[in-house]
Amino acid sequence: MTDVTFSRFDAVDYLKTEEDIANYLEAALEEGGDDPAAIARALGDIARARNMSELARKTGLTREGLYKALSGEGNPSLATITKVASALGLRLSFVPAPPAP
Repeated sequence: MTDVTFSRFDAVDYLKTEEDIANYLEAALEEGGDDPAAIARALGDIARARNMSELARKTGLTREGLYKALSGEGNPSLATITKVASALGLRLSFVPAPPAP
């Protein structure tokens, strides 16, 4: 019998391109439904992939504050979410939801 070791999955390892990031956010929104923590966690993963320290500098927020707000456990304001998205080169947009079944 051979011992097999697995490393912990981290989405950050796969967020290399703008398309990867867009697809990841789209999936987070679809899977998270109306849970704002899902969006915050996804933005947190993207921020870690892009350099949290640089993001802190661009947003004027502390690195620690960003980690907390984007952990999924924090409760970031819409202002924080839009500031982070903008600093990451992202834009929030709204589209009509599909009709309920």
